[in-house]
Amino acid sequence: MSDAGVDERGEARVSVSKEGPGAGAAAVPWWRRPPLDDTRHLGLVLALLLLCAVGGITQPDNFLTTGNTVGILVLAATIGVITVGQTFVIIGGGIDLSVGSVMALASVWATTVATQSYGPWVMAMCAILVGTGAGVVSGLLISYGRLVPFIATLAMLVAARGLAQRLSDRRTQLVQQENNAIVELSTTKVLGLPLVVYIFLAVGVAGWVLLNRTTFGRRTFAVGGNPEAARLAGIDVRRHTLLLYALSGFCCGVAAIIIMARTTTGSSTHGDLYELDAIAAVIIGGTLLTGGRGTVIGSILGVLVFTLITNLFILNGLQTSDQLIAKGAIIVVAVLLQRRALRSPT
Repeated sequence: MSDAGVDERGEARVSVSKEGPGAGAAAVPWWRRPPLDDTRHLGLVLALLLLCAVGGITQPDNFLTTGNTVGILVLAATIGVITVGQTFVIIGGGIDLSVGSVMALASVWATTVATQSYGPWVMAMCAILVGTGAGVVSGLLISYGRLVPFIATLAMLVAARGLAQRLSDRRTQLVQQENNAIVELSTTKVLGLPLVVYIFLAVGVAGWVLLNRTTFGRRTFAVGGNPEAARLAGIDVRRHTLLLYALSGFCCGVAAIIIMARTTTGSSTHGDLYELDAIAAVIIGGTLLTGGRGTVIGSILGVLVFTLITNLFILNGLQTSDQLIAKGAIIVVAVLLQRRALRSPT
């Protein structure tokens, strides 16, 4: 019988047992499996330090300030929460192209007059439910409808953006004064950091624990590494895939709350190209596009790298087109390094 688990590098492991069909599948215990790819993380930390050095040299008066540091963390919070959900989906062997549009839809639905009349708590719950619901729909199409993840989430990308435009009539919806509790997530500071940064931190920690210290995480590695072996090992692959996309949608809902707090608006234009930024951050963080390997910490470091690059380009007055070219080059280099690492003898 096939045995699906996770090896010491965080990769899916499949072996064949000689005990026959009655043998059970056992995963490597978490206390024997280091969850972090130290080499990859060290490289990303060095990249962050290098970018900080560049910022300190080129813009010493603007970059090395408390306000700019806080601004970088706030900017990273929205895309970072989305990236955590995207990490789970890609490790599980899928991809979610709809995250930006789903976040926009959640923000629009939560800021309609009807929703806002119930207060900030209902607004936040609405955003999370809409995001999770969209993820469930994508998961159903992929796991039970047997659609390719690329096609299903591409369809959700278009549909969610269109529905957001229909609901808002292509207008920006302001968070009303009586719902200032939403806005205060961005303006209220604890130890010098806005609450949205702590939301990002909480999602990151929860994601790390879920991936590395629970059965759900081990099953995610197994499903992404070899879905057929995972099925033979007793894992309900279709249900687990559905849960992965629901988790991604949940993260989009949380990100919608953050974007509403930052901009005080709900808009169908929110989250434009966020799916590309999230996928890029996951890739340079060390997660394989083919699934079965990855870390939440690597993805978060990837988010910080891209956010720092954006900040440096803005401070130095470079054009947005130059930012996109630089990001594209980084993605290509990251994928080439992945392929080289996979071909290298272990």
